[in-house]
Amino acid sequence: MVKVNDRMRDIGEFIPAKDDDILICRCEEITKGEIRRAVHDGIFTMEEMRRYLRNGMGLCQGQTCGKLVKNIMAKELKISPLELEPETSRAPMRPIEMEIYAKDGGNV
Repeated sequence: MVKVNDRMRDIGEFIPAKDDDILICRCEEITKGEIRRAVHDGIFTMEEMRRYLRNGMGLCQGQTCGKLVKNIMAKELKISPLELEPETSRAPMRPIEMEIYAKDGGNV
């Protein structure tokens, strides 16, 4: 697992790649380049990446992009994908208008 003290090691500078414009997270429209740049900006865990770029927070909840993001991060960090701690899974939520909630008497 990537530890806090691992953040001190040098992973090199960010060098743009030809395929950085490939869309990785379709739900949140996040590209490979954005993920790579975030790692070089100090995002070292899957949970941090999710909070920083919102990948995996769309309708699919990371079912489509999760492994791709993990592999991109691992490659940039020069570690095995198995060393990255998985992000916390959450039940999908949808916003609900308070008016609807009130009409139902709070029983949603």
